[in-house]
Amino acid sequence: MTSAFEASGNTLWDPVTLEVFRNLFYSVAEEMGVTLCRTSFSPNIKERRDYSCAIFDGDGHMVAQGEHMPVHLGSMPLSVEAAIEHTTMRPGDMVAVNDPFCGGTHLPDITVVEAVYLESDVEPTFYVANRAHHSDVGGMTPGSMPLSRSIYQEGIRIPPVRIIKEGQVDSDLMALILANVRTPTEREGDLTAQVASNRTGTRRLHAIAGKYGVDVVVDYMHHLQAYAERMTREAIRLIPDGVFKFEDCLDDDGQGNGPLPVVVTLTIDGDEARIDFTGSAPQVDGSVNAIYAITLSAVMYCFRVIVPFAIPSNYGTLQPLEIIAPEGCLLNALPPAAVAGGNVETSQRIVDAVLGALSQAIPGGIPAASSGTMNNLTLGGTDPRTGEAFAYYETIAGGMGARPQADGLDATHTHMTNSLNTPIEALEHAYPFLVRRYEIRRGSGGAGKFRGGDGIRREVELLCPGQVTILSDRRLTPPYGLEGGSPGKTGRNVLTEGGVEREIPSKASVWVQPHTTISVRTPGGGGYGTAPPDEPGDSE
Repeated sequence: MTSAFEASGNTLWDPVTLEVFRNLFYSVAEEMGVTLCRTSFSPNIKERRDYSCAIFDGDGHMVAQGEHMPVHLGSMPLSVEAAIEHTTMRPGDMVAVNDPFCGGTHLPDITVVEAVYLESDVEPTFYVANRAHHSDVGGMTPGSMPLSRSIYQEGIRIPPVRIIKEGQVDSDLMALILANVRTPTEREGDLTAQVASNRTGTRRLHAIAGKYGVDVVVDYMHHLQAYAERMTREAIRLIPDGVFKFEDCLDDDGQGNGPLPVVVTLTIDGDEARIDFTGSAPQVDGSVNAIYAITLSAVMYCFRVIVPFAIPSNYGTLQPLEIIAPEGCLLNALPPAAVAGGNVETSQRIVDAVLGALSQAIPGGIPAASSGTMNNLTLGGTDPRTGEAFAYYETIAGGMGARPQADGLDATHTHMTNSLNTPIEALEHAYPFLVRRYEIRRGSGGAGKFRGGDGIRREVELLCPGQVTILSDRRLTPPYGLEGGSPGKTGRNVLTEGGVEREIPSKASVWVQPHTTISVRTPGGGGYGTAPPDEPGDSE
């Protein structure tokens, strides 16, 4: 693999100009995100902002990303590489892909890629891409986050194919996609928003090249990648050499298999790190399998957050890292594995394991475990107000782990998720739901010198018959504390139907009658340091 140093061309660069271009590229990715947010149809994208945007060089290597979803951004380069490898993109073309085994992550995440030709129509100078989580892409349950046993049960698979040809939507391909989903109008609107997002990025890159010249833009693109690599190597060099091992686990796969160990051996050698997941669970029947792009993304995130300098996140960040995940294991699953939950749940456990190993390498420098789950909730049925199908998806926040010098934050999306909450008003307006309870789950954070953040209690009543599916974790194994801190409390899922309350497991899918309430009570973060006496208990 070519180092960003080797690709940086002219070694002479001006630090002020470097900062200017860093912010220019970042602003392009951010403006792409604004376009996607404002023009999308679904609350999941418009309100929760479950999307990501980024810019890539002509080889498909990341240059800049917006402050969007970490689980998307580290894995998106493989989607861009797949689009380049499997298609020919001329000016005005865009490629869509969601196939996890050909550049995607899980099927609800559809990535749209466009080649940007600045000087000629011979070779693209850049690629722009965005990824959005669609609330339904077909499959065996509404919301397309099922308790599946194979990829074929999870929805429509889209290999890298041109959805836009010479500036026009391929109506045949669009019709094929829309015929395989429960909410075609919403899906078409969100896909069109993704197209608009890329067009915004392309226009802005043309404007930047027109102002500074293509050669200067390309030079500083490579300088930024080389700078990120240098700074990441410097951060690794500050860690003592050694071998550090840590093990955590997922509760189960929803199909009776568990616990599922995630084992990491971290080797620090000078300015390089090897992250080896040998010994982790083999791929399983259920949908918590992660493909390699997810593992790559989670590791990239961990090393990005330990860099004590303000640097861009791009291709250079990955260069000092060797990431090993044996084929056929939980963290590098092979087809036809079910993978809907790997993107959301297993990615969080990879982070917990890698940060756990880093806590041994950098004592006093790593926080305790956060909630460790995205608490994925999907609700689907037929809206009695319109007679049309609906499918709603959301992730629910939990507690942040306590930090070495401060308490953890309450009720926040942590690590591989960076989404917002869906406002109650938007949720009740768009769907036949009532939000009956939405509050901080007091006392769910772990005790310690610094307390873990508290989770959330969110209760939603369905006003019509429907199907409730939940993919969650940390219901059996709590988020760990560090340096004597107590673990956070595990989460709970409770269904109340006909006045009868019953606990449901971390991964479940059930048909319910009108006026059934689903209560999701999310884990708190782990505590840090020895606990003082008289800590408060859980408010439940």
